[in-house]
Amino acid sequence: MSEDLSLVPSPDSNQSVSAQLARASAKVAGFLEAGLQGAANTERAYTSDLKSYVAFCQQQGLQAMPADVDTLTEYVAYLATEKSELVSGNRGKKKKGQQPLTRPHALATIKRHLAAIRKAHQLAGHRLPATLDALNTVMEGIARTLGKRQDQAPAFTVEELKQAIRRIDLETTAGLRDRALLLLGFAGAFRRSELVDLNIEQLEFTERALLVHLAKSKTNQYGAVEDKAIFYAPNADFCPVRCLRAWLNLLDRTTGPLFVKIPRAAPGHMAIPSLKRLSDISINKLVQKRLGSAYSAHSLRVSFVTVAVLNGQSHKAIKNQTKQKTDAMIERYTQLNNVVSYNAAQSLGL
Repeated sequence: MSEDLSLVPSPDSNQSVSAQLARASAKVAGFLEAGLQGAANTERAYTSDLKSYVAFCQQQGLQAMPADVDTLTEYVAYLATEKSELVSGNRGKKKKGQQPLTRPHALATIKRHLAAIRKAHQLAGHRLPATLDALNTVMEGIARTLGKRQDQAPAFTVEELKQAIRRIDLETTAGLRDRALLLLGFAGAFRRSELVDLNIEQLEFTERALLVHLAKSKTNQYGAVEDKAIFYAPNADFCPVRCLRAWLNLLDRTTGPLFVKIPRAAPGHMAIPSLKRLSDISINKLVQKRLGSAYSAHSLRVSFVTVAVLNGQSHKAIKNQTKQKTDAMIERYTQLNNVVSYNAAQSLGL
């Protein structure tokens, strides 16, 4: 069975979507194409997931497209038992002689694989079987077996962030950029994809706060402009607004990407920022460099939620910044699992 490339949603290989677009009028084609788009990170993950699914079907002699219930249940069971390779701090790479760390796929990862398969069926004009009771039952069994707690990026404290800022060499271009990115990312509860996509023209400085106008995000795929408010801090060294202004003064332009790559400079000279955006991988490495290898870019967002909850902020106030849709997501992000540090039993008045 040859690889069914129509499962992988890419412009070059998806003949089904191309045929749909060709048959549609110019107006309809534009809306159809936009309706099948998603966040860039999600599309990359889906492509990888679908390649895994196609390979599994080839090995097992199963029909990948259109899938039946038996194929889907076999695949999710495979994901829940087959261990994926994980190498601490650097997925997919390991030193010579180092044994890879392995574990079953997480429940959230398995659900993402299913979402990718559903998307592929939609793109190819197929519908998944209407009766998926067996699949739902198997997924419930996987949830009970693996547990529903998802891995989460660790949260840092405000003091840990300040210590990291103090260690940055602000006589360098990279230092000014990294300080601005860390403070803005934390204060705005930004996703790394949002930081990557930010342009200078999306920034509006007002007397009370900096407003960041987001036209699109992971939870806002329809282009309605959402605002994040970044407030001034008393200490200029840790003020996200003033530190961002210092970075903008160095950029010396009013349009284009906000956080960019920095080429090497001659000794004793400040490097001139490029016009090339940082990638989401670069931002992850930047956070790990400045805060430690235990953290990731997602820690900026998780830490905002955790600190806000500890400071007594309401879920409504938190969602105004994070743009999360449900309180359940705040509960999942909040990292208050230490039963000694965060426990109502210590305040019983005995």
